[in-house]
Amino acid sequence: MDKKIVRQRRARRGRMKIKELGAVRFCINRTGKHIYAQLIVGEAKGDKVVASASTLDKEVKTAGGTSGNIKSAAVVGQIIAKRALSAGLTKVAFDRSGFKYHGCVKALADAAREGGLQF
Repeated sequence: MDKKIVRQRRARRGRMKIKELGAVRFCINRTGKHIYAQLIVGEAKGDKVVASASTLDKEVKTAGGTSGNIKSAAVVGQIIAKRALSAGLTKVAFDRSGFKYHGCVKALADAAREGGLQF
């Protein structure tokens, strides 16, 4: 089976569980060069992105993050936590999009928890 298809199956299972809970989704995406994070609120009319951060943001670059490494992922986690708190969100559900929980994904999640997000 293809590696991408297996990851998408894991992602689908996680997203269905989050949808049942009705929680705000803390969704991440990881590529070879960058890492992206979004806070998504599910509504009847469709999902709405409340806050987002990535390694492409100027704030991340000035804080020392350069690309898709662990240090940059931690900076993205701190920034998304700060933006979530300013939007009035503290409790979220972590959607790792089928990616394994280690390396950049773990660093981003730990930094977001330290920033004040609960998941």
